[in-house]
Amino acid sequence: MDTHTHHTGVTTGTPGPRRRALRAVVAGAVVLAAVAGGAYAAGLGPFERDTGPDPAAGRQARAFLADWAAGRVPAAADRTTSPGTARRVLDSFTTGLDISEPKLTPGTATETGDGTVTVPFTARMPVTGLGTWTYSSKLPLREQGDGTWKVDWRLSLVHPRLSETEKFRLEREETEPPEVTDRDGTTLSAADHPSLAPLMTRLAGGGDTGTGARGAIRLIDRATGKVERTEASFGAKTVRADKGPVATTLDADWQSAAERALAAHAHGRNAALVALRVDDGEILAVANSPASGFNRALSGTYAPGSTWKIVTSSALLLKDAVAPDDVVDCPKYLTVGKRFQNVELSEHPGATFRKDFTESCNTAFISLRDRLDDGELGEVARRYFGVGQEWHVGAPTFDGSVPVPKDETEKAASMIGQGRVQANPLIMASVTATAVSGTFHQPSLTAGTEDTTETTPLPEDVVTQLRAMLRATVTDGTAKVLAGLPGDVGAKTGTAEVSDDQDNNGWLVAHRGGVAVACVVEEGVTGGGSAGPVVHDLLAAVPDDSE
Repeated sequence: MDTHTHHTGVTTGTPGPRRRALRAVVAGAVVLAAVAGGAYAAGLGPFERDTGPDPAAGRQARAFLADWAAGRVPAAADRTTSPGTARRVLDSFTTGLDISEPKLTPGTATETGDGTVTVPFTARMPVTGLGTWTYSSKLPLREQGDGTWKVDWRLSLVHPRLSETEKFRLEREETEPPEVTDRDGTTLSAADHPSLAPLMTRLAGGGDTGTGARGAIRLIDRATGKVERTEASFGAKTVRADKGPVATTLDADWQSAAERALAAHAHGRNAALVALRVDDGEILAVANSPASGFNRALSGTYAPGSTWKIVTSSALLLKDAVAPDDVVDCPKYLTVGKRFQNVELSEHPGATFRKDFTESCNTAFISLRDRLDDGELGEVARRYFGVGQEWHVGAPTFDGSVPVPKDETEKAASMIGQGRVQANPLIMASVTATAVSGTFHQPSLTAGTEDTTETTPLPEDVVTQLRAMLRATVTDGTAKVLAGLPGDVGAKTGTAEVSDDQDNNGWLVAHRGGVAVACVVEEGVTGGGSAGPVVHDLLAAVPDDSE
């Protein structure tokens, strides 16, 4: 094995340009910020409270974390008392440790008694090709002479053990990935299927946490290079003794079509897709753009936007809180602590609930929030769809999160897949499969995975209603991009706001025959316009739906 090392500390880095994207108001979106790891964007803070420390300090902390998580290092540095040093350290920390797309979740601000405000946060740092390093730290904030607040810069806020005398080093032990075969025994190579390259290293160790690539993050003395402690270890403790092929549920045709569709329509944006079988949850394709690095399809944490209305509709239909033909007005605006709105301020007076679903009306869905108990949406997601339970897929995954809302504004947001609701293409493909079959099947990538989930089947009448609404969304609603495809295609579009200076993420989920598909395109603006062409090309290329 060859060992490669990367160092990080206070080094000189070249910051990338600060990107200023025009904010789009699109279907399924609300004026709400939810950075993909839970950090809020600058200036929005819809869940702020009036008690405790100066709210401006909390806003500045969340804005700093949002900028850092989104890769806007110069912007994050400018929010500190030492912008030049902060920029160099943040750049070298993430670059030197091969960290991509940090997930930074702020806690509650507290006053420390010395004129500063402290905001704790949890850091989930994905180390490329290895795994996620999770730790906790704190942001100190100090009021400036002009009354504004800034992050009081110090090395320890990046990580509690980062200091003038100690820094971190990444060590890798490279191993050859195993031979991987699809469901028919066809060999899958990284050359033919680039998106599988990071996944193949994960399969080498076997199981959800095994990884062929192994490594560690060490805390070292800056002067001597002596290792003081190991902060995180990655990879299987033992390498597979069996050097035979790893058999997967993947299908070479579906995988190739998925990668071609992303390559044709991602246009340089981050994107991900999962296709799986409805009747047993076996995964047919996992594709990411870019193909190397973070596996967004299985481990990403995104607000699912209006695709989540499948779960919200299920919760409402399960308790007869609404019926498809009931009139549920769709006004331009609805205020619940803040103003929510629809695409281009659209409105549909006298609309039925079915039309609210097919047109993805935010205000209509939010108006029904009182018909669900505060924790009911999360309970339905867990009980019927398996979301939030622990999945054993055969590779590392994020299995979803639907927290009980903190207040009415957050409850309103959760009705339309925003707030703190988090998912990814794997979860939303599974949600779609469950909705149209009535039964949750734990997704699987390899045979023999453990299944510890416990779910209840959806009633047949609810499944019938969901299938009809998904089909109507293709024939008469926001998913008409799929209308020309053969077969009984059903779908739901979605859009999720990320931050005030980034375009919205675009989503589309669909099912046809025995396959369910979910796709997200970061900063895709609309689901139909960005994820729609990807799913269209995939389904057009693979007419056999693996029934």
